[in-house]
Amino acid sequence: MAITLRPRATVPGSQVLAYGAARGDLDVPNDDLVGPIDSSDEWIRQRTGIVSRTRASAELGVADLAEKAAREAIETSGISPDEIDVVIVSTISFPYATPSLATLLAGKLGCPTAVAYDISAACAGFCYGIGQADALIRSGSARNVLVVGAEKLSDYVDPADRTISFLLGDGAGAAVVAASDVPKIGPTIWGGDGDSWSTIRMTGSITDFRDGSAAWPTMEQDGRTVFRWAVWHTAEIIRQLLDESGLTVEDIDVFVPHQANMRIVDELAKQLKLPESVTIARDIETTGNTSAASIPLATHRLIQEGTAKSGDVVVQIGFGAGLVYAGQVLILP
Repeated sequence: MAITLRPRATVPGSQVLAYGAARGDLDVPNDDLVGPIDSSDEWIRQRTGIVSRTRASAELGVADLAEKAAREAIETSGISPDEIDVVIVSTISFPYATPSLATLLAGKLGCPTAVAYDISAACAGFCYGIGQADALIRSGSARNVLVVGAEKLSDYVDPADRTISFLLGDGAGAAVVAASDVPKIGPTIWGGDGDSWSTIRMTGSITDFRDGSAAWPTMEQDGRTVFRWAVWHTAEIIRQLLDESGLTVEDIDVFVPHQANMRIVDELAKQLKLPESVTIARDIETTGNTSAASIPLATHRLIQEGTAKSGDVVVQIGFGAGLVYAGQVLILP
């Protein structure tokens, strides 16, 4: 006799309940970085739009940043920590290969029995996490999911590198995602370009460093290639996001692309022909590029400043090392 297994009851959709944020405790202006790269404040501003970036002091670790952002998100959401079923952390800078930062965070927050795991999707990681949270909730596998993007990229910076070092900052952003009677997170569009794996990379491996055949690994990139890829591919992905969500650019209230470079942000707005009424996140100007943390940090700032409000339609898109990308349309809590 054939056996039919009983599936879990599904729910119509999910929603973001609240955000939390934490930035490094040090403000690092361009003038502090220009010496080793033989550059100037003006050069950095023109190329990136960055005036300063936040970085964490030696005693402030990526786990500390993640915990602070997560606590704010949970407290603002109105649910208790023991109601969190899943903790997802996106990070490329946690200094332990195992156990995960997510399991450490779950214990610190008071939900030690939650499903907990890290993902490595670099600058697309927060959107990967939101996509997974939405799927887990709609399938009935979870009720409340904490998604965190947390980075201390300053641990992997070569001060003399002219390709990426002056871009990078430290911080964490978090969101609590829960079930909703009406879907408030649209379909996730995600993917990658594995042929471009080395476009944004480490200078070596940990094992090479251990064996003495390479220096401490730091980050570098092919900047022009990344810029072209981000502008042309990301614009098309956003059009697909809108189409699958049944929307047009006229429906967008807030645009939150990964804070990689202000020139990329501006060019994407131009390519998409965004209406002047759209609020565009420009958190990179004073925070820098915080990889997986950049989208929730930028969204949190817009909410705090009052330029993004409850019910606004947000398009968020992350793209980075891999090369990988992910994005969603969502309604702000």
